[in-house]
Amino acid sequence: MVHDSHMAFYIPCSLFHYATGTWTMTNGFVAGTIIIKVNDADQTSIVTIPIMLPSNSVALKGSYIRTIEIDYEIVDAPLTSVTAAVNKVTRGADGADAVVAAQTFTYDSGHDTAEERVEQDTHKMVLTLDTPIWIDNDEYLLVALTCDQAGDNGVIQFFSATANYTERL
Repeated sequence: MVHDSHMAFYIPCSLFHYATGTWTMTNGFVAGTIIIKVNDADQTSIVTIPIMLPSNSVALKGSYIRTIEIDYEIVDAPLTSVTAAVNKVTRGADGADAVVAAQTFTYDSGHDTAEERVEQDTHKMVLTLDTPIWIDNDEYLLVALTCDQAGDNGVIQFFSATANYTERL
């Protein structure tokens, strides 16, 4: 049996989903990297990050997720707000809709206030699930970030995310 409690899965920004606004994928400031950024329009954008981990139909096997790290940068000016939500989606049976259940989590100490999350800076925001969960083969996780640029000149750009988990086979 494999039981590795130090697994991490990198999720590039090219797999994020963006709603509202004009998003551009481009080279990062560091050579050899990519980013996706939104223009500085007066808007609220939602960025959804699929947390793609191995799953298993057998209880207590597969992936046991604990934390999710999100790497982003705010340039030009602070944003109005950046908030996160973590949702577990259970796939519906044939003919049935999926069921979404919000997961409780805690922001890391550098992002646990609204002011810290919107600062003009490079960020590694860590979301720690209050109750880590095993990912069943009929479930997946989505992180939704709501980025409010109402009346400010800030630009937000995303680099990647990392899911930290235990794998048991």
